[in-house]
Amino acid sequence: MNLISFTVQNYRSITETEKLPVSNYTILIGPNNEGKSNMLRALVTTLRILKRLGRPSMGLSSKYISRRLHEIYDWERDFPVSLQGTKIDGKSIFTLELELSPEETEEFKLEVKSNLNGTLPIQIHMDKENYLFKVVKRGPGAKALSKKSQIIAGFISRKLECVHIPAVRTAKAAKNVVDNILSAELQNVEENEEFKNAVAEIAKLQQPVLDRISSSIKATLSEFLPNVKDVKVSISEEERSQALRKSCEITIDDGTPTKLEYKGDGIQSLAALSLMRHSYERAATGRHLILAIEEPESHLHPRAVHRLKQVIADISKQNQVIITTHCPVFVDRINLSANIIVSRNKASPAKNIKEIRNILGVRAADNLQHAELVLVLEGEDDRVALQALLCNFSEICKTAIMQGTLSFDSLLGGSNLSYKLSQLTDAMCNYHCFLDNDDCGQKSFEKAKNDNLLTHADATFAICAGMIESEMEDLYNSDIYKEMLYNGYGVSVDNPKFAGKKKWALRMRDVFRNHGKQWNDSVESEVKSKIAHIVANESKSALNIHKRSSFDAPVKALEDKLTKK
Repeated sequence: MNLISFTVQNYRSITETEKLPVSNYTILIGPNNEGKSNMLRALVTTLRILKRLGRPSMGLSSKYISRRLHEIYDWERDFPVSLQGTKIDGKSIFTLELELSPEETEEFKLEVKSNLNGTLPIQIHMDKENYLFKVVKRGPGAKALSKKSQIIAGFISRKLECVHIPAVRTAKAAKNVVDNILSAELQNVEENEEFKNAVAEIAKLQQPVLDRISSSIKATLSEFLPNVKDVKVSISEEERSQALRKSCEITIDDGTPTKLEYKGDGIQSLAALSLMRHSYERAATGRHLILAIEEPESHLHPRAVHRLKQVIADISKQNQVIITTHCPVFVDRINLSANIIVSRNKASPAKNIKEIRNILGVRAADNLQHAELVLVLEGEDDRVALQALLCNFSEICKTAIMQGTLSFDSLLGGSNLSYKLSQLTDAMCNYHCFLDNDDCGQKSFEKAKNDNLLTHADATFAICAGMIESEMEDLYNSDIYKEMLYNGYGVSVDNPKFAGKKKWALRMRDVFRNHGKQWNDSVESEVKSKIAHIVANESKSALNIHKRSSFDAPVKALEDKLTKK
């Protein structure tokens, strides 16, 4: 069972929202104090009300049930304060649309005695004293379904588990989670005969102390209350077992073993978040988990933020994650509608990347203002050549370049890759890297991958079969620039030195030196620039047909990212 949309009216600072789509990864963004956290808490409140409604009523009155629901929803706290004076009978309205699997649809039919088309839209109204649960379905069946609120709520509760992780995550919160896990696991040990014998021995050793304290208290009390016949201080078997289950100590060794409460706020926050997630995933076994996290970036170093983003992405593959954030790292740059903008007490899906940047106060360079995808290249010469080649060989890329949604950025040196990707992340750009297949390109990729800035899916290398190393110029047809080299430098690519398995720059160095010519960084830069402009002008015939696959691979990756919804 998945949550596919959510709508809320009149909850705390939120007066109204559009029908908000909920995906496996949904991001609530917006300025401070304009409703992100309230939006998330509205969803959590709705699911908690559903869970309470789903419990067996066992003949309890509707008035009693309403009172228990209002322990979750408090009208004075949760109905907009600005409306309480004019709408004393006002209500908060929460609407959920749930998607059922074919198996769940059949199970619903058997249990509730009603057919569904795969979706279950429900609505909960909460006013000062009463509540209303109804199924938002067209036709005469809706009213009959709404009367089965307890059955339907129970069905949903068995399929769905919501976990709310607040922004304040302390060592104490982590310890509480571990205590609960420890308690649950140690209960299994208590069935062991050796454990039972050990507890009995502890009880035997404790009994003389308890008897002595009992006698002492009796003697003291008897002076004031002569009618007291006996006093008995005892520890029940259950209390003794509970005492052995809890009060753990968490020590983290990240070079220096230290108790968690003495670690920094960032470590405490990560520990609490990870342990909460672990605990609730265990509890949600067999149910679909909705993980609602407030400001996952709180107290974290930028590198840890990138690591956490990957963890959240992994969780969202199997469950649904909904977060509030001010951090551009967590924005979904591909599925823009997954970013919900909460501003001026209203909420709506983002329409474009510029809107998200504006709401987060992100200042992007002019060439990135409208960019949704950036192709990262090692040098400016690569940019000149690749832009022309992409326009010639890919209509999708050509259109994106013309519209400004596909942009280019160069590193001016492969070693700058991690820094550049951090900048693009902050500018909220999705990116793909096309790198030379040499030592510099490989090391830059590994560093960016270790910094959690790059994955194998986001990088392509200029690999040429049979070559030890290769670079962008190895992909070009040498016939298009051989005349320029001969007339401008007096060298010929027909020279045997230009053959072999070395990358282009090393082979060209050997050619120049074989002709008695200088080859240094300045000459190399000049030659590459001239070749790039020739490639741009003759893009149709610029590629070496035997090495074309190394160009086709990044084109396919770019097209997939530009067309992915």
